[in-house]
Amino acid sequence: MSPKDKLRKKFVFLRRKKYFFVDKDFFKPLIKKSLLKKKMNISLYYPSNFELDTYHLFSILKKRNFSTLLPKLMPNGNMKFVKWSIFDPLKVNKYGFLEPLDNIKGIIPDLIFVPLLAFDKFHNRLGYGKGYYDKFLSKCKKRKKKVVTIGLAFSFQKYKKIPILKSDIRLDYILTEKGIF
Repeated sequence: MSPKDKLRKKFVFLRRKKYFFVDKDFFKPLIKKSLLKKKMNISLYYPSNFELDTYHLFSILKKRNFSTLLPKLMPNGNMKFVKWSIFDPLKVNKYGFLEPLDNIKGIIPDLIFVPLLAFDKFHNRLGYGKGYYDKFLSKCKKRKKKVVTIGLAFSFQKYKKIPILKSDIRLDYILTEKGIF
């Protein structure tokens, strides 16, 4: 078992054990830091497996008339982002995550809220190991498209140093109940 796989196992267990619900106040640092700008396409994720709940964030964005997107996995191993509103139907993908039904053209988000298992002070992220977000963000970098990334996590998900690969992309910010970093 690789060091990353050992960490994944540890943090899946830890997140299940220490999970708690967050309210809309959790997301206030985003507004204070002015990270949400008008006319942005903002991608979130639909939470599962004790990921930080994004429901209140969807509500905040809807009230402010932001365009919201969800990731959709593609058969070729890539991921795209499609428009999605809170009451639109979803389907379960091959990994058990919910994603939009529509197979419409993808939109490159301006800001992506990224789920994670663990993070470190260098903004490295430990995901589920399939590399979907890293592949997408790497393509954006090659096209010179700046996409702001914000990892959503609980403070107990912080780890001293996440082992990284060349293909891993660092996050711009991490938001926990203790603030935005």
